[in-house]
Parts: sequence; C-alpha cells; structure tokens
Amino acid sequence: MNAQLACVLVLAAGTYAFRLAGPALHGRIELPARVQELLTVGATVLLVALLATGALTEGGGPAGWARPLGVLVGGVLAWRKAPFAVVVIGAAATTALLRLAGVA
Repeated sequence: MNAQLACVLVLAAGTYAFRLAGPALHGRIELPARVQELLTVGATVLLVALLATGALTEGGGPAGWARPLGVLVGGVLAWRKAPFAVVVIGAAATTALLRLAGVA
C-alpha cells in the first residue's frame, strides 16, 4: 500500500468517525447555550469565508466583476426564497451575460 492510499483511508476513517459521533453522542452530552451559539456563528463565518474566496478570487488574483455579480444575484434570489434551480440558473446566466458583454 502506498502512502497516498494510506492517507486517503485515514482521512476517510476520520470523516466517518466524525459523522458517527453525532448520532452516538446525541443526548449524552449537553452543550451550554453559549457554546451552541458560538458553534452556529462559527459555521456561518466559515461558509461566508468559503463563499467569498470562491466568488472573489481566481488563480491567486481577483476574479473580476462578472463572477461576484453572479454570486450576488444568486444570493438575492436565495434570500427571496426562489427555488434552487432558479438560483443556480440566475447566477450562471448573470455571469454568462456579463462575460458575453465584455465585463471581465
């Protein structure tokens, strides 16, 4: 077995253990309300950071204007509770039309 396969198997086992820990520990460990609030805020911050880096950067530099505006349109549609397909198609169409118009 090579080192790369061993790493993949270890990561897979760790991921499975994390997924199994939730149902196994449910009801046995009670977290204080403050910890639950911090975990919720932390998850939100991580998702926003992932969205920002994916929307605003490309290849180590800025992504231009078309992609961030497409993400903004998708965010507005999601906030307005549009169906998922409409959100994805709206964001992609906005980005494509801006790029077609010459906006980088």
